[in-house]
Order: sequence, then C-alpha cells, then structure tokens
Amino acid sequence: MQTFRYGLVSVLSLAVDFGGLYAFTSLLHLHYLLSAVIAYSIGMGVNYLLSVTWVFHSRKYQNRAMEFSIFAVIGVLGMGLNELVLWLGTDYLRLHYLVSRAVSAVIGFVWKYVIRKLVLFRPPEGSNP
Repeated sequence: MQTFRYGLVSVLSLAVDFGGLYAFTSLLHLHYLLSAVIAYSIGMGVNYLLSVTWVFHSRKYQNRAMEFSIFAVIGVLGMGLNELVLWLGTDYLRLHYLVSRAVSAVIGFVWKYVIRKLVLFRPPEGSNP
C-alpha cells in the first residue's frame, strides 16, 4: 500500500513539475534548465508534504527540520541527476525538453524512492523490512 501511495504522490508531484517546466519554459521563456530547477523544487515540496502526511507514517527522525533537511538533500541530488539527464537528452540527443524530462523522471523515481525509504522512513507497522 505504501508503494502504491508513493506512486500516486509521485505522479501528482511530477504533474506539478511537468506543468511548471512547460509554463516556465514555453510561456515565460526561461531557459529549460532554469525552469527545470524551479519546477522540480515546487514538485519536491508537494512530494514532501504528501509523503509525510499520507505515505510514510512511521518516521526515523522526530525532528521535522532534520527530516526535511535530509529529504531536501536527497531531492537536490535527484535534481542534479534530473538536470544531467535533461541536458544530455535535450542538447546532445536533440529530444524535446519534456521528453528528456520524462526519461529523467523514470530514473529519478526509482532512485529517490529507495533512498528515502532507506534513510528517512520506517516500514509500516506489522510488515517485514
């Protein structure tokens, strides 16, 4: 159930990310890599709020500032991966920036879920770790 909920949260935060990337790049005419950082940050905020309120109820850290800091560091590392894949896909493979973002989303989803689950959150009560 936790993985399913995380998937839904990821889809929602990715929709926010993609919508922001499109709006900042195509409508506001920002460079796609700058747009990606802004949109990714907004999506990460949505992901954190929903993750701590709906997905991961058991926490390793009671200090919310510490928890968010770790979550953000993981997210920033994911953002770096996102920027790299986006840049390579768009500038070198000549893919549309939204196609490059879709590729980076798949890679980032798996990486962030595993890291966040291992570092930040405990398995649900009654489950085998």
